[in-house]
Amino acid sequence: MLLRYSAQLHETGEIGTIDATYFDHSRASRHYCRRTNYHVQTMKVTKLVDTETQAILDLHCTTTWEGSDAEICEKLARKHSGELRVLTADKGYDCNWLREDLRKLDIRPLIKHCVHAPYDHAHNARIDDELYGQRAMSETVFSSVKRSLGVALRARTWYREFREIALMCAVYNIKKAAKQEIPLPSCD
Repeated sequence: MLLRYSAQLHETGEIGTIDATYFDHSRASRHYCRRTNYHVQTMKVTKLVDTETQAILDLHCTTTWEGSDAEICEKLARKHSGELRVLTADKGYDCNWLREDLRKLDIRPLIKHCVHAPYDHAHNARIDDELYGQRAMSETVFSSVKRSLGVALRARTWYREFREIALMCAVYNIKKAAKQEIPLPSCD
């Protein structure tokens, strides 16, 4: 909820970008790991970012490798279908069913095709390079969050790890709003 409220501090545009990154866990002692049967080393975090304000709109965290990036993208896009008009992503989200689902939600997918046939070159040539270039904003946001708030998670349970990442993203959004001197909503 805090992440949602912090994203509302920004006047977001209609273009979003989605990408995933990994957060490492801070080193735990071997004794702790053996005692608690703790084996998870990384957490995959997928963020939906507004390209205009670079605000983090939503996130999805997982410690398992089940499912695909496209399924996570579809879930996040569905939650924000009223706000987004264009969604950019890299080739990791290249699925025809994802493109069709995004179009059904009235979201224009800007996802490069993996080149398997000559017509894939034609599909990629029709993509607006200026809009697709805004995909790099998600990597900029990841870099900024990791540099300012750290790359390692300190929590040891999955729900606390999720809370830690959500809090990092909310702090990032609030810092960004404070720099832009956006008036905060009143508590009335």
